Amino acid sequence: MVKIHKQQFLILIVVILLLTACGFKLRGQAAALPFKTIYVTAPEGHTIGIEMERMIKATPTTRLSQSAAEAEATLDIISAINERAILSLSGGGRVRDFNLIYRVNYRVLDNKGIEIVPNTEISLTRVLPFLDAQILAKEAEERILLKDMQSDAIQQILWRLSTIKFPAESTQ
Repeated sequence: MVKIHKQQFLILIVVILLLTACGFKLRGQAAALPFKTIYVTAPEGHTIGIEMERMIKATPTTRLSQSAAEAEATLDIISAINERAILSLSGGGRVRDFNLIYRVNYRVLDNKGIEIVPNTEISLTRVLPFLDAQILAKEAEERILLKDMQSDAIQQILWRLSTIKFPAESTQ
């Protein structure tokens, strides 16, 4: 059996307290959004809207609305664009690396149509090394990287939305 000395136990307690005191949270935890209800719109043909709705359902404070009229806020995902640019070439003129770029534009409107968050862009990049002999494997790797970038963009949007502070409503 492993014996823990008092000093080791105290160090462990101090480390745990420091981690909790600094606001440390695991990345997988859902952000608490400042809205009671939210409606999500997204461009046709992209999975970002479905994934965003799934993540919002996991938040502890916000439920998804079926229409913008009954929602406290509307998250309008304006565009989600995948791009691929050549990053480097070999001496023989063959592509060695691609730069994958994923851009998401979004805004948030309140139930009166007033912008809470103006048009904002999140841009993510990943480097994809390329070899002609591994075309099928590189296509699969590209799909995985694009899915990862989409998930990262969704997390960034949710974390940004969780920081919104509404001004206190004046009582009449």
